[in-house]
Amino acid sequence: MTIALRLARRNEAPIRPERDYVLYWMIAARRTRWNHGLEYAARRARELGRPLLVFEPLRAGYEWASHRLHRFVIEGMVDNAAACARAGVTYFPYVEPEDGAGHGLLEALASRACVVVADEYPVFFLPRMVAAAAKQLDVALGTVDSNGVLPLRATTGDFPTAHSFRRFLQRNLTEHLLSAPAEDPLAGLRVHGAAEIPADVSARWPAADLEALTAPGGLDSLPIDASVPPAPVPGGPRAAERALRAFVEDRLERYGEERSHPDSDASSELSPWLHFGHLSAHEAVAAVLSSEGWSPDRLSSRTDGSRAGWWGVGESAESFLDELVTWRELGHVFAFHRPHDYDRYSSLPDWARKTLAEHAGDPRPERYDLAALRDADTADPIWNAAQRQLLQEGRMHNYLRMLWGKKILEWSRSPEDALDVMIELNNRYALDGRDPNSYSGIFWVLGRFDRAWGPEREIYGKIRYMTSDSTARKLRLKHYLARWSEPALPLDR
Repeated sequence: MTIALRLARRNEAPIRPERDYVLYWMIAARRTRWNHGLEYAARRARELGRPLLVFEPLRAGYEWASHRLHRFVIEGMVDNAAACARAGVTYFPYVEPEDGAGHGLLEALASRACVVVADEYPVFFLPRMVAAAAKQLDVALGTVDSNGVLPLRATTGDFPTAHSFRRFLQRNLTEHLLSAPAEDPLAGLRVHGAAEIPADVSARWPAADLEALTAPGGLDSLPIDASVPPAPVPGGPRAAERALRAFVEDRLERYGEERSHPDSDASSELSPWLHFGHLSAHEAVAAVLSSEGWSPDRLSSRTDGSRAGWWGVGESAESFLDELVTWRELGHVFAFHRPHDYDRYSSLPDWARKTLAEHAGDPRPERYDLAALRDADTADPIWNAAQRQLLQEGRMHNYLRMLWGKKILEWSRSPEDALDVMIELNNRYALDGRDPNSYSGIFWVLGRFDRAWGPEREIYGKIRYMTSDSTARKLRLKHYLARWSEPALPLDR
């Protein structure tokens, strides 16, 4: 495994080989397969002759914490517990019963660790959490980037457009594409025995009762938002594998031509599992390339940034890989190099902020407050349908997600207010919210990764313009609108 560009040392504390185990702090790549971080931790365990302890925590006090998000993560914990048990590796899941209850737990586990390995993730509260831990631990802490096919540190800055990033990928991706993580990084660890969780740790911080938490009403005692119920999309690596297989076998061949049509049901729908780390981008790429009978010699030597023809596979597979690698990782790279403003209005390109400012005072055809938008209470049936899907399923059809954002811009007092509303609705209800890729989509509405368009229009200025009328003419929507035309009954899982 090529690890140099993916590994970052987070403190100056030493490795302590005399201690009891290697600790893997699973906070973003929440899976036991195709995981660079877990593979590195397992390698250190073998080198030190110590068992591996996999520690997967879930906080209660993060912003937008809800039954929906918790349930998805905990379903993944069930899968991870089973996988670790099969491999003879100790797994410690911890779900905070109240905000702050887990304070001190990592430090207690690390006090018995030879080395601590954690996931690197460029957004949300995770970078701050890792930085704080690095100052507290008396043992070496390293993070490993398992976010995408391209290591974040293979880049020296962010990119203004997908085209410019695609050109970079075409020049630099091949060596990383061929350095995928191990499919089963836990293989062979049984010989080192099982790590023992210190008794004082277990007494103060009992392992989560995953069976109880996934039972009906199991989340009711937790101090999280119960008004956002679990979505009908199951979490976990096993569900992710099933979803990937179903996409490749049933919908991939239609993806290129039909993914934009809501009635066609041809999109991948993989983003929730990618976001929570239940699915590796490497695994998804490998599944698609395998279905195409691909070999590395089919990669094109072209470096012109063209969207088609570089991978040497069929049109639909090319289109999907461009979304998965180019567009998804474009957002990760941006957030990595812009940690302080990736989610702020000030991060928009100059031309976009200028044109939006020039049209900030334009009259709005309609104005809706957050409550009306949340409840899909607008005069636009297409927008309402997309919002209802978000509320009920925790996801939204990809094409309609763009229109969803454009209409929020049109209906808001200012572009800054529109940004706040998009972030709030997306991060609270979407399973793939709070993610570099979803921030890319939100900010694309306001001009990030895009260019100026003409003619100049009210409200939008030179920002790309979209309307519900043109969407209705362009897309097949009949069945989608019929399904989401009325509010659905509350979910009951």
